Amino acid sequence: MTKVGFIGLGNVGGKLAGSLLRNGVDLTVRDLDKTVAQPFLEGGAKWGNSPKQMAQDVDIFITCLPSPAASAAVMEAEDGALAGLSEGKVWAEMSTTDEAEVKRLGALVKAVGAEPVDCPVSGGCHRAATGNIAIFAGCERVTFEHILPVLTTMGRRILHTGPLGTASILKVVTNYLATANLLSLAEALVTSKVAGMDLNTTYEAIRISSGNSFVHETESQVTLNGSRDISFTMDLVCKDIGLFSEVAKRGNVPLELAPVMVDIFKDGQERYGPRELSPNIIKRLEEAAGVDILAPGFPPEMVDDEPEEAGYEVKVKGRDA
Repeated sequence: MTKVGFIGLGNVGGKLAGSLLRNGVDLTVRDLDKTVAQPFLEGGAKWGNSPKQMAQDVDIFITCLPSPAASAAVMEAEDGALAGLSEGKVWAEMSTTDEAEVKRLGALVKAVGAEPVDCPVSGGCHRAATGNIAIFAGCERVTFEHILPVLTTMGRRILHTGPLGTASILKVVTNYLATANLLSLAEALVTSKVAGMDLNTTYEAIRISSGNSFVHETESQVTLNGSRDISFTMDLVCKDIGLFSEVAKRGNVPLELAPVMVDIFKDGQERYGPRELSPNIIKRLEEAAGVDILAPGFPPEMVDDEPEEAGYEVKVKGRDA
């Protein structure tokens, strides 16, 4: 049986690790806060005493952490994972990170004989909890095929994006688009409210129209409920837009929307704090217009009501036979 080590049991990482444990994977876990690991240990997972020891003991070593700096610390510390990785092992970076940074660490991983993969997820914590989330994977094809059984245990739709770093680029691209959707929906909902529209009807009109999006079907619901809880905060939005902007900068792309989005979320952080839930960016407009964007019948948090399904590789039109 493949042995998997997992560091980072936060909002997303804990749910991904939960899918591994639920499906009988031989799992070792670690987090800065050992208390969050307790349910995993009670469920049969082992505790990793250090990243180095974990990397030595497992076949696939996974990191799912809040920042590139956190991943670098786990990998490069004196008792870090690089000291424990060796030939035949795989490092899977599931954090949302910078392409250049994952390539830098990936080169160090390859230097000790192991193989690196960047494999961030997309689809929300509610889908991470059920194993129905999407996963991007950037690596050599032979490595992708090697780790695919583990990825399909954590996610439903698995996309091989190309070489190392490509998954990280596409992750920040998709997060950027989600943020753009969130901001435009905030304006749309507030404008509809001040125009006298019923917000329940407005939600349905958007949902069945060309203006619909994944963000509307999920984040608009918790926005209208008032909880605004999608387990994602304003500082993480700023990090992701910053990573997207760095990718564009390296390609000399003259971004126009992204700088405005950065300014909006910087203002949101100053008003409400960096750890404020990201959908509460709508409060800026609520306060300015003197309205509350609330409606009955919407849930306080998103729950994936689809049954857990076996994961599979997504084929790319025009690329894969």
